[in-house]
Amino acid sequence: MDPVFRTASPYSDPTVKGPKSQIQASGIDLRKMISSNVNKTSLHPGGVQPYREHTELEEELHETAHIDYDRVAIVANPSVAALYEDALVYESGTAITSSGALTAYSGAKTGRSPMDKRIVKEPSSESDIWWGPVNKPMSPDVWKINRERAIDYLNTRNRIYVIDGYAGWDEKYRIRVRVICARAYHALFMRNMLIRPPREELEHFHPDYTIYNAGTFPANRFTEGMTSATSVAINFAEKEMVILGTEYAGEMKKGIFTVLFYEMPIKHNVLTLHSSANEGKNGDVTLFFGLSGTGKTTLSADPNRALIGDDEHCWSDRGVFNIEGGCYAKCIGLSAEKEPDIYNAIRFGSILENVVFDPVTREVDYDDVEFENYDVFNLQVPKTCPNVPADLLNPKKAWTAGDDSFQKEVVKLGQLFRENFKKYESEATPDVIAAGPSV
Repeated sequence: MDPVFRTASPYSDPTVKGPKSQIQASGIDLRKMISSNVNKTSLHPGGVQPYREHTELEEELHETAHIDYDRVAIVANPSVAALYEDALVYESGTAITSSGALTAYSGAKTGRSPMDKRIVKEPSSESDIWWGPVNKPMSPDVWKINRERAIDYLNTRNRIYVIDGYAGWDEKYRIRVRVICARAYHALFMRNMLIRPPREELEHFHPDYTIYNAGTFPANRFTEGMTSATSVAINFAEKEMVILGTEYAGEMKKGIFTVLFYEMPIKHNVLTLHSSANEGKNGDVTLFFGLSGTGKTTLSADPNRALIGDDEHCWSDRGVFNIEGGCYAKCIGLSAEKEPDIYNAIRFGSILENVVFDPVTREVDYDDVEFENYDVFNLQVPKTCPNVPADLLNPKKAWTAGDDSFQKEVVKLGQLFRENFKKYESEATPDVIAAGPSV
């Protein structure tokens, strides 16, 4: 029996096209046939519309990071009110306090994770990094794994936020920064901390550095070189930063600071400073150096001097300029009497991170911590702090040479401070002078 003749097409007449071929021949984009109600919410009634044309920003994210703009709603440079709404709806633990500020919780990590911070070791920057316990190296291969992990996580979200801004008030030295994150609270934080460009400059904004914040998602601790599920990494060649395993917003702020510690001295011969700064009526500038929580913000907020900034600065041949567009201060023991400028800045648009408040009145309790006093410097230091061993909070307990040796060093330091401060006493207020060490 002769074999049955079968055409390559399931249709007897090979000139007849199937349904898919007919659609393709008609010029209709198959994506336009997808339902338009993907990811619809009460706050985003339009949902994601896969068939619409994409913006320049969306195309750039798709090309540089493979962000799936057909599935993920990309919320670009939203207003403060919109971020409030999203945080209150989608992020547990957020609320509006009596002052109008938004409260948010950063999860298990309530401070930075310096032991989990790494810099990619690559040829263009390797010789300019002071490698050691602070600047730990990460291989380019591990960087690729973590970056891919962060972007994969962002692609699983219903919506992600993009915040564009500048770091550095001097236009000659500023850098353009883009933050891509999954939490509205993180977006609002960086909207405050970066210098906001005018709306027209956002239309064709192209970043010098990009932060991918996937902090809700952990790093793979079994990846080579990882010591925990937290990873904060910077790649100076790719000009990117990736955050995994920590939702503490300060990691983004300090990440940009780290970038400028590299960029400014090496490329521009500009000194980067961890300090606050203010200016006198005659143009004289005072810098206050110190680690986080040592009083830089408090000392720089002098009613008789103009505030330049409270934490991060650069010093060039043109003068001292602030890196940031906002203030990030510790609120322990905060009061309107002691620090009126900081206290009054806590209003609509600002964020209170990891604070306790009355659920009925929404009044914040800034004194919800136990302190011990250090007489010479008249300092109140908390006895407990999340993720910090109690012995480290009390320098006397951490001093290994004995109590007498510790006390001698404290008195010596106090005397040096008072002697050096004499040259500034004529410009200081009585309250500032009284706050000095008692020796």
